[in-house]
Amino acid sequence: MEKSDLTACIVVDNREDGREQGDEVYRDTPLPFAGGHSAAFPQKKTADDRDAAAERDVSAGRDVVLKRNVDTKRSSSIIPGEHSLDVPEPILQMIRLYEFGDGSPAHRARMFCLQGRFMEQYEDDFPWQGDFHRYFTTYHDLNIRQLRGYFTWRTGIRNGIYRPISTSLAYMYLYELLCGIGASSADDVLQKMKVFEENYVDSGIGDPGMRKNIRRWMFEYAVLHGLPSEMVLPYASPEALDFDYSLAALRNPAEYTEEKIFHALSRFTGGMIEKSSVLTRDRERAIHLFTGVWKYLSEHFEDNGRDIFTVCFGERKCYPWHPLSNAVYWEESEAPDTDFILDACRSYHLRGGKWQEERYGGLNFHPDWLRSLLRAADRIFRRYLKTGHYLQERKDEEWAVPHIEAALQEMQVEERRAAMPVIDIDYSGLDQIREDAAITRDSLLTEEETEESREPEISCTYDTESREPKISCTHDTESREPETSGESDTEATAARTNRSSDIEATAARTNTDSVYRRILLLLLDGISVNDVVRENHLMPSVVTDAVNEAFFDEIGDNVLECDGAKIRIVEDYREDLLQVLEEIRL
Repeated sequence: MEKSDLTACIVVDNREDGREQGDEVYRDTPLPFAGGHSAAFPQKKTADDRDAAAERDVSAGRDVVLKRNVDTKRSSSIIPGEHSLDVPEPILQMIRLYEFGDGSPAHRARMFCLQGRFMEQYEDDFPWQGDFHRYFTTYHDLNIRQLRGYFTWRTGIRNGIYRPISTSLAYMYLYELLCGIGASSADDVLQKMKVFEENYVDSGIGDPGMRKNIRRWMFEYAVLHGLPSEMVLPYASPEALDFDYSLAALRNPAEYTEEKIFHALSRFTGGMIEKSSVLTRDRERAIHLFTGVWKYLSEHFEDNGRDIFTVCFGERKCYPWHPLSNAVYWEESEAPDTDFILDACRSYHLRGGKWQEERYGGLNFHPDWLRSLLRAADRIFRRYLKTGHYLQERKDEEWAVPHIEAALQEMQVEERRAAMPVIDIDYSGLDQIREDAAITRDSLLTEEETEESREPEISCTYDTESREPKISCTHDTESREPETSGESDTEATAARTNRSSDIEATAARTNTDSVYRRILLLLLDGISVNDVVRENHLMPSVVTDAVNEAFFDEIGDNVLECDGAKIRIVEDYREDLLQVLEEIRL
């Protein structure tokens, strides 16, 4: 065959399979080259000829047409008795836009964007029911019938009509959105992808496997276009977020609840501590103990300048990040350097056109440290709570034992403090308490004691402003009148109530209630409190314990003792008690 006799053909879906009865199809219709001679009409093909043509690479014929600058006029079948659909002019023009290059993903993506923007508003009405499988599908991979079928399906999608189509072509619709084809803004892109996920994938029409890619692309697209983090977080991988939040809880335990810290400890040890008998006995207390150990080590542990978190999980590092690498995506202009903070443990940075992800990497983890720590804690807690099923000691746990024991001791002190009764003070009733105490005291004094109380009393008080001591002498007589009605009365009252003022300060310091304060005042004045205890339906031992606990931090021992029915001050600590009261008063 002579070279001048060569003709170009557009071969479009000649296959019999997947074609409904009555569908119009292209035959191998010769098209003249531009400036050449028209070829002779072909003879009608036999069934074998049609089967052989079906095996031909469809794109080969189309590429020849493009290389030879085919006539853009609509063509129709000239085979007698056959009918062929017209090729819409926009599709022919789109085909002509394609420029052959090196065939790289970047070149294919650029051509896809170029053709896609040209066809952005195109609509068609020619359904296609065939099948098509190809990764990273672009318009260049489709024949005329498949192109028209895709644009017909896309027209329905844009009008809220969702019908099944080959998954490869459904992905091409998502590629369009990622390239901004058919969307007005970055927010609009995400919204349309979300609607597509709900109505096409979640509804069961499309392949459920698309969901993972859709979520990934939505997240990466949002980061690329610098959307606010609150808009990006819903699209981030739940597994990655849980990973980051767990790390954050262990890195800064003071900012998180015990439940979140325990969840993180369990997560990074494969649920090891969840099987402990300590949790079976008392889950709430067990969580408190395990998280208490981690909190203690976070504050006190150091190994060559590293804290316990760094020892177990290393430090954040930068790793190459390739957003939308498994999609057809093209960015016309290079974005400026930027930073995107996702959460406390993960961020993204663009430098010189290259993205990096800064995060904690699993390769830097040292889980053996964490496992040995928690197993040693589990062993110690089982014996502490007497749960049974005790564990054997291991050599690799020796480093952790002193820290666990110190943490346990600290938690025990906190538990004792938390168990101390908290009693509110009603300061408005202090004057009444003093009056009641004075009346009770006077009623119990003998006549001789009353006479003695009339002797001059020397008292020492302190000026609250100058902090200088003031010495005053007062006489408790009815006949003596004050020289003036002003300062003399004040000084006399201060002297008479000096002892009561000490009691008032002590009451405020020890957080006792009104009844306990009254009892403490009487005891300090050497008066029996049995009647007061009985009238208020109190137990002497309970009163004793409450006062002792209130003074424990100051004196370090019990200041009251009780033999079952009688309460009295421990004489060994009377001076210490008075000194504390004096310090409180000052």
